[in-house]
Amino acid sequence: MKLYNTLTRNVEELKPLHAPEVTVYTCGPTVYDYLHVGNWFTYVREDTLIRTLLASGFKPKWVMNITDVGHLVSDADDGEDKLEKGARREGKTAWDVAKFYTAYFEKGLERLNIVQPDHLPRATEHIAEQIELIKKLEEKGYTYTISDGVYYDTSKFPSYADLARLDLDEQEAGKRVQFNTEKRNVGDFALWKFSPADRKRDMEWDSPWTPPGAPEGSRKGFPGWHIECSAMSMKYLGETLDIHAGGIDHLPVHHTNEIAQSEAATGKQFSRHWMHSNHITIDGEKISKSLGNGITLEDIEAKGISLEAFRLHVLESHYRSQSKFSWDSLQAAQNRLKSWQAFADLRFQALNTDDYTGPDYMAYLGDVQRALHDDLNTPRALAIISGAEAGSVQEPITNGEIENFNAFLEYIDDVLGLRLLVSKDVDDEIKQLIAHREAARTAKDWAKSDELRDQLAKQGIGLRDTSHGAVWYRL
Repeated sequence: MKLYNTLTRNVEELKPLHAPEVTVYTCGPTVYDYLHVGNWFTYVREDTLIRTLLASGFKPKWVMNITDVGHLVSDADDGEDKLEKGARREGKTAWDVAKFYTAYFEKGLERLNIVQPDHLPRATEHIAEQIELIKKLEEKGYTYTISDGVYYDTSKFPSYADLARLDLDEQEAGKRVQFNTEKRNVGDFALWKFSPADRKRDMEWDSPWTPPGAPEGSRKGFPGWHIECSAMSMKYLGETLDIHAGGIDHLPVHHTNEIAQSEAATGKQFSRHWMHSNHITIDGEKISKSLGNGITLEDIEAKGISLEAFRLHVLESHYRSQSKFSWDSLQAAQNRLKSWQAFADLRFQALNTDDYTGPDYMAYLGDVQRALHDDLNTPRALAIISGAEAGSVQEPITNGEIENFNAFLEYIDDVLGLRLLVSKDVDDEIKQLIAHREAARTAKDWAKSDELRDQLAKQGIGLRDTSHGAVWYRL
C-alpha cells in the first residue's frame, strides 16, 4: 500500500515499524461549536485510510484527540481560548460547552459511519502528561518563560522548518504588528499559558511555572494547543508514530510544532509518515466559521440529502486535491448513491441458474483495491464501481456469480462505508405484485400491467424491464 508522505513529498510504500500493527494519530476537533462540512471531509478521508488498512490485513491502532482547552483563536498564541469564546457566546461554562460539542462530534462519527477510534482522549484529561512533557523540554533547554507563558525556542531545533518547508528568514522579516516582542523568534510557540491576572478562567490548573517576577505559585494556567497532541499520541502510541494525519491547515504551525517539541523531548523521529487532507472550498472560498459558510450535517439533511450521499461526495475527490463543495454536486452524489443502492439490491434478484456471462466482480474488487492502495485514489475506485454497475445492466446476476457479487459489495462497504448492504429484500406481497405484473406484461395486458406498476410505485418500488424480466429498485 502506497501513500503520499508530506515529509518527503513522495508517494511511498507503507512500512509500519511493527507490522501488521499500524499506529495512526489524527488531529480531532476543537469542541467549541458545531463542526462544518470542511471538518467532516477530513474525518471521512481519515476513516477511509483506516478502513483500507483494515481491509488490507493491517491492524491500525487509531487515536484521535479532542481539543477541549488551549486552542487560541490566533496561531500567534494570543487572543482568547476557543472554549472560553464558545462559553461567552452561549452563556455557559467552558466545561459545559466542551461536553455538549464533544457529544455532538461523537454522534457525528456514528451518523457518518466512521470507524470508532481506539482512543478519543481529551486534552483536559491529560494535563499531567502535558506538564511532564514541558518539564522534559525545560530540562533539555528548549524553553523559556515570559510574562504570558512558557515558550518553545525554535532556534534550538535546526530542522524546525522541514515539514512545511518554511522560509524562517521571510517570516522574521515579515513580523506582524501584533508580534509578541518578548518572544525570541517569530516561530516560537506557547507550551503553557498563564491565566489572566485580572480574572479566573473556567479551565485552569496549577503548574511548576509562574510569570517572571511574580511570587512562586501565584498564577494558574493552561496548556498551549500543540503540546496536547504530542503528549497524548506518545502516551497511547509510543514515541514514534507510523502515520500522523490531519488537515493541511495544520501543516505550517500545529504539525510543525508537534515535531519540534516531540523530537526535542525524545531524540526520536516523531512520525514516519504525514498525511494531509486538502482544503474544501465553497464558491472559491475556504470553508470556515469566520466566513459564515460553515454548512453542517443538519443543513445537509434539511435539504433531504442523506449523510451516505455526503460521504460519497467526499470520496469523489482525492484527499490531496482542493475540493469544491456545492449543493448541485451533493445532489448528484445522492443520485449516484441511489443507483448504487439499486445495484446492491440485485443480490436479492439473482436468476436461478449457474450460467453466467457477465462482469467478473472479483476482478472489479481487485481493481478497487489497487486504486485505494495507490495513495487512496477514491475517485478511481468510484469510477470502477460505476463501471461494474453499468455492466450489471447488460447481464443479470445469476446464482453462478452471486457469491462473488456479494463479496464485491461487502468490500465496497468495508472500505467506503456507504452502507449499501443495510437494505433488506422486499416482502412477499411486493414479490407477488411484481410476478402478477410480469404475467400481465407477458399476456400483453398493458392496462393491468400499468395498474400494477402504479400500485408498486405507491409502495416505493420502481421497475426496469429487461430481456430477462423486470428488475425492481427502490424509488
